[in-house]
Amino acid sequence: MSAENSNPAPAFRYAAVTFDCPDPAELARFYGDALGLPVAFSTDDFVLLGQDGAAGLGFNRLADYRRPTWPDPAQEKQAHLELGVDDLDDAETHLLSLGAVKPGHQPDPDRWRVLLDPAGHPFCITTLV
Repeated sequence: MSAENSNPAPAFRYAAVTFDCPDPAELARFYGDALGLPVAFSTDDFVLLGQDGAAGLGFNRLADYRRPTWPDPAQEKQAHLELGVDDLDDAETHLLSLGAVKPGHQPDPDRWRVLLDPAGHPFCITTLV
Protein backbone atom coordinates (compact mmCIF):
# COMPACT_ATOMS: atom_id res chain seq x y z
CA MET A 1 0.00 0.00 0.00
CA SER A 2 1.45 3.36 -0.98
CA ALA A 3 1.75 6.24 1.46
CA GLU A 4 -0.62 8.25 -0.72
CA ASN A 5 -3.34 5.64 -0.28
CA SER A 6 -2.77 4.28 3.22
CA ASN A 7 -6.45 4.06 4.11
CA PRO A 8 -7.94 0.63 3.49
CA ALA A 9 -10.63 0.43 0.86
CA PRO A 10 -14.15 0.48 2.24
CA ALA A 11 -15.97 -2.83 2.33
CA PHE A 12 -18.67 -3.27 -0.30
CA ARG A 13 -21.32 -5.94 -0.57
CA TYR A 14 -23.96 -6.62 -3.15
CA ALA A 15 -27.24 -5.33 -1.69
CA ALA A 16 -29.85 -5.29 -4.46
CA VAL A 17 -30.62 -4.72 -8.09
CA THR A 18 -33.46 -2.32 -8.94
CA PHE A 19 -35.64 -2.34 -12.03
CA ASP A 20 -37.42 0.74 -13.36
CA CYS A 21 -41.09 0.10 -14.10
CA PRO A 22 -44.48 1.84 -14.29
CA ASP A 23 -45.99 -0.02 -11.30
CA PRO A 24 -43.61 -1.16 -8.51
CA ALA A 25 -46.31 -3.03 -6.57
CA GLU A 26 -47.32 -5.10 -9.61
CA LEU A 27 -43.75 -6.04 -10.50
CA ALA A 28 -42.90 -6.80 -6.86
CA ARG A 29 -45.94 -9.08 -6.63
CA PHE A 30 -44.79 -10.98 -9.74
CA TYR A 31 -41.20 -11.51 -8.58
CA GLY A 32 -42.22 -12.05 -4.94
CA ASP A 33 -44.55 -14.86 -6.00
CA ALA A 34 -42.03 -16.30 -8.47
CA LEU A 35 -39.07 -16.29 -6.06
CA GLY A 36 -40.81 -16.58 -2.70
CA LEU A 37 -39.44 -13.24 -1.50
CA PRO A 38 -41.31 -11.05 0.99
CA VAL A 39 -41.65 -7.28 0.79
CA ALA A 40 -38.90 -5.75 2.94
CA PHE A 41 -39.78 -2.10 2.26
CA SER A 42 -42.54 -0.36 0.32
CA THR A 43 -43.66 3.13 -0.69
CA ASP A 44 -45.91 4.23 -3.56
CA ASP A 45 -42.86 4.64 -5.79
CA PHE A 46 -40.50 1.88 -4.62
CA VAL A 47 -40.75 -1.71 -3.40
CA LEU A 48 -37.84 -3.82 -2.16
CA LEU A 49 -38.13 -7.59 -1.91
CA GLY A 50 -35.72 -9.53 0.24
CA GLN A 51 -34.86 -11.27 3.46
CA ASP A 52 -32.60 -10.09 6.25
CA GLY A 53 -28.94 -10.50 5.35
CA ALA A 54 -29.57 -11.41 1.70
CA ALA A 55 -29.46 -9.36 -1.48
CA GLY A 56 -32.82 -8.11 -2.70
CA LEU A 57 -34.74 -6.96 -5.73
CA GLY A 58 -36.04 -3.42 -5.99
CA PHE A 59 -38.69 -1.89 -8.22
CA ASN A 60 -38.72 1.84 -8.87
CA ARG A 61 -41.58 3.82 -10.46
CA LEU A 62 -40.41 5.69 -13.54
CA ALA A 63 -43.00 8.10 -14.95
CA ASP A 64 -41.81 7.85 -18.57
CA TYR A 65 -40.90 4.16 -18.46
CA ARG A 66 -40.56 2.54 -21.89
CA ARG A 67 -40.94 -1.23 -22.12
CA PRO A 68 -38.05 -3.12 -23.70
CA THR A 69 -38.95 -4.39 -27.16
CA TRP A 70 -36.70 -7.48 -27.14
CA PRO A 71 -35.81 -9.01 -29.53
CA ASP A 72 -36.47 -5.85 -31.56
CA PRO A 73 -33.59 -3.45 -30.77
CA ALA A 74 -35.85 -0.34 -30.92
CA GLN A 75 -35.87 -0.19 -27.08
CA GLU A 76 -33.07 -2.44 -25.85
CA LYS A 77 -33.14 -4.32 -22.57
CA GLN A 78 -30.73 -2.80 -20.08
CA ALA A 79 -30.31 -5.91 -17.92
CA HIS A 80 -32.05 -9.21 -17.29
CA LEU A 81 -32.22 -11.88 -14.64
CA GLU A 82 -31.22 -15.50 -15.11
CA LEU A 83 -33.27 -17.84 -12.93
CA GLY A 84 -32.12 -21.43 -12.45
CA VAL A 85 -34.86 -24.06 -12.46
CA ASP A 86 -35.10 -27.85 -12.23
CA ASP A 87 -37.69 -28.23 -15.02
CA LEU A 88 -38.09 -25.68 -17.84
CA ASP A 89 -41.63 -26.67 -18.76
CA ASP A 90 -42.95 -26.61 -15.18
CA ALA A 91 -41.20 -23.31 -14.43
CA GLU A 92 -42.47 -21.72 -17.63
CA THR A 93 -46.06 -22.80 -16.91
CA HIS A 94 -45.86 -21.41 -13.36
CA LEU A 95 -44.36 -18.07 -14.42
CA LEU A 96 -46.92 -17.65 -17.20
CA SER A 97 -49.67 -18.20 -14.62
CA LEU A 98 -48.16 -15.38 -12.53
CA GLY A 99 -48.31 -12.93 -15.44
CA ALA A 100 -45.14 -13.53 -17.48
CA VAL A 101 -45.40 -13.49 -21.27
CA LYS A 102 -43.49 -15.80 -23.62
CA PRO A 103 -42.25 -14.02 -26.75
CA GLY A 104 -42.21 -15.93 -30.01
CA HIS A 105 -38.44 -15.64 -30.45
CA GLN A 106 -36.63 -18.27 -28.36
CA PRO A 107 -32.86 -18.47 -29.08
CA ASP A 108 -32.31 -21.95 -27.56
CA PRO A 109 -35.55 -23.25 -25.99
CA ASP A 110 -34.09 -26.65 -25.08
CA ARG A 111 -31.48 -24.97 -22.84
CA TRP A 112 -33.24 -21.82 -21.67
CA ARG A 113 -36.43 -19.86 -22.18
CA VAL A 114 -36.83 -16.12 -22.45
CA LEU A 115 -39.92 -14.67 -20.75
CA LEU A 116 -41.09 -11.10 -20.20
CA ASP A 117 -42.17 -9.87 -16.77
CA PRO A 118 -45.32 -7.72 -16.42
CA ALA A 119 -43.29 -4.54 -17.13
CA GLY A 120 -41.74 -6.06 -20.26
CA HIS A 121 -38.26 -6.83 -18.87
CA PRO A 122 -36.87 -9.98 -20.49
CA PHE A 123 -35.62 -12.64 -18.08
CA CYS A 124 -34.40 -16.18 -18.64
CA ILE A 125 -35.08 -19.49 -16.99
CA THR A 126 -32.42 -22.14 -17.43
CA THR A 127 -31.92 -25.65 -16.13
CA LEU A 128 -29.45 -25.96 -13.32
CA VAL A 129 -26.27 -27.74 -14.33
